[in-house]
Amino acid sequence: TMSAAEDAKWLQWVRKQFGSIAGEDKEIDLEEFKTALQVKESFFAERFFALFDVDRSGTITLEELLRALSLLVHGSEMDKLRFLFQVYDVDGKERRQCLHERCKVKVDAWGCEGAAVPGPSLPPPRCLLPRAGSGSIEPEELRVVLSWCLRESAIALPEERLQDLTLALFEAADKDHSGSITFEELQEELEAFPEVMENLTISAASWLRPPPPRERSHWPHYLTQAYWHNHRGQFTFLGAYTSLNLLLFSLAALWHSHLGAWVMVARGCGQCLNLNCALLAVLMLRRCLTWLRATPLAKVLPLEQHVVFHQLVGYVVLLLGALHTAAHITNFSRLAQQDGHHHLTDYLLSPHPEVGGLGGTASQTGLALQGLLATMLAFSSPCIRQSGHFELFYWTHLSYISIWTLLILHGPHFWKWFVVPGCLFTLEKVVGLALRGGRGMRIVEVNLLPSKVTHLVIERPQSFHYKPGDYIYLNIPAIATYEWHPFTISSAPEQQETLWLHIRSLGQWTTKLYEYFQQPKSPSPEPKPLSRSLREKRCQQWAQVGAALGLGETRQLCSIKCYLDGPYGTPTRRIFTSEHAVLIGAGIGITPFASILQSIMYRYHRRKQSCPSCHHSWCEELQDEEMTLRKVDFIWINRDQKHFEWFISLLTKLEMEQAEQEPGGRFLEMHMYMTSALSKNDMKAIGLQMALDLLAAKEQKDSITGLRTRTQPGRPNWSKVFGKVAEEKRGKVQVFFCGSPALAKVIREQCERFGFRFFKENF
Repeated sequence: TMSAAEDAKWLQWVRKQFGSIAGEDKEIDLEEFKTALQVKESFFAERFFALFDVDRSGTITLEELLRALSLLVHGSEMDKLRFLFQVYDVDGKERRQCLHERCKVKVDAWGCEGAAVPGPSLPPPRCLLPRAGSGSIEPEELRVVLSWCLRESAIALPEERLQDLTLALFEAADKDHSGSITFEELQEELEAFPEVMENLTISAASWLRPPPPRERSHWPHYLTQAYWHNHRGQFTFLGAYTSLNLLLFSLAALWHSHLGAWVMVARGCGQCLNLNCALLAVLMLRRCLTWLRATPLAKVLPLEQHVVFHQLVGYVVLLLGALHTAAHITNFSRLAQQDGHHHLTDYLLSPHPEVGGLGGTASQTGLALQGLLATMLAFSSPCIRQSGHFELFYWTHLSYISIWTLLILHGPHFWKWFVVPGCLFTLEKVVGLALRGGRGMRIVEVNLLPSKVTHLVIERPQSFHYKPGDYIYLNIPAIATYEWHPFTISSAPEQQETLWLHIRSLGQWTTKLYEYFQQPKSPSPEPKPLSRSLREKRCQQWAQVGAALGLGETRQLCSIKCYLDGPYGTPTRRIFTSEHAVLIGAGIGITPFASILQSIMYRYHRRKQSCPSCHHSWCEELQDEEMTLRKVDFIWINRDQKHFEWFISLLTKLEMEQAEQEPGGRFLEMHMYMTSALSKNDMKAIGLQMALDLLAAKEQKDSITGLRTRTQPGRPNWSKVFGKVAEEKRGKVQVFFCGSPALAKVIREQCERFGFRFFKENF
């Protein structure tokens, strides 16, 4: 119930919203109602409209709207349940009862007849409630409503499954086996779902309720202890980086203080540029960074943010370069005025030994450097890289060779800063080129998923070793000769014969890849005996799972040349040294976790023990050097049903293995969420979600994915999810996320609230 003040505020909000959607006649017709309700299908909009329109005028007045909203916003459970029953009673024809004086008084209290302030919060008069004519729900009515529930939630199930859902819900609700469901029977069935009845509403009609006030903390988010604790690595690096730049600037400026203020600024920026231009190379030493992840330094240095810091240092270099150039130009202008024999252009365009640089060419090389840096920065912007012009980013970034050459000619001391990073960078490139030449591999199989994901199966050489969650750079000459793109390996290292890549069509190259394998191909040559045996093994391995799920894959065998560069490490390597790991993947963000989940189960099974006498088996809780995990929670969030097909066969296999090895085991727990599906609290979905729950309990299988894990509708309630994780007390919790930056921000804040470490995979 609402207080008088809350009721008044709510009434004001409803009037404002009503005025924004009602026409000049101050009434809402069916089309305006559908638009405001934002429903996908018209069935529920028409049902709600018919129940709201008590006088059957074909429009809804403010009085009728307030009457209906009193049920849905702050009505009793009985009122909401009666409204729900009428929605499901499809063949019932609403009857009206005459309004008596008590109803008129209540309408006045709501402010529909000019009352300035609403009266006390009273239950809505029952005579205002539309009542179903038939008074019962028949099986066919239930089937019709459930079919529209499926459409509203963007769930596609065959007709047989719809019949099974209808039968499961009808058998549970029809207590007296009379062949129909009465209001009392529906009420009794819903008593098993108290949390649903407590919050029953129409979630799509968010305009019905005022937005809840935001909770404000006494301290800004960036000043909380949890925030600093979770970002201590980044802050430590930034603090050291900033301090070192300030120190170098100050020392260089003081050393040249006798030459004037502009020279001090130019020399100070120049010394900082020596550091930052060398640091740009250090931050892209992928093999060195991968090696560092296996050392204790990985716990101190924010290695997972190396690309972000590379971008930051790039902006700093451009800024320092601009200041350095401006200070020198200003100083040259001053010298030209004092000299009287030289113009400013002479200092800028002609060599002068006193200016510095090799042969006095510091001015010319400096201007060239400034132009190259500006060009590189312009073509590094996300609008260029993500708009189908990746080659512009790639080729302009190759100008780093010219930049480093000009820097050595421009600055007399830069080589001292660059000699170690430059040698390491050159060594990495040489090793990479050697490995690329020796790692000419072949794609032996391609699976095209309807959700525009290309699953590549690549023949794995014996010399190719990697860790779970690692990524590689892939080049397929048949798609683009010079383009290399990073993708996470989705197969486990323990899978010796092949490695997998799952590539979603998002950009120009990935779309071209998908379309390339869509085209009809001429028969490929007879594969080598090794490739043929690999294909046969893979087909046998997944035949049982794929047949059970009926996956809509387009599978084709092939033999296409490709090249790999890598592997390179990611933050997900820390998962195996966690105690309680929470893996969260959004959409194709599951890719790094696919490899990790397989490897986790491989290692977990190696710890399995059995008694030689009674053959009883168990898994030891003892930790080892390879894996200290006690519990793994895997959360996968998808927008709609079809996206689950990417890795559903793999997850089914993992569920089957855990059930066979450890019946009832909870070492690996899966949680699936489908955001397009309406939540259990929504009147448009409550029947469907109840039916799905009942059928899943009966068949021990989810109707949406085929997993034993029930797919939850809507978005996760992170407060409840992490609260449950904290209550388990299975050790120190670390959360690993791969997905959109917006969702990463939400999860990071929740991790800070619960004191969990948070790691984000960039993809």
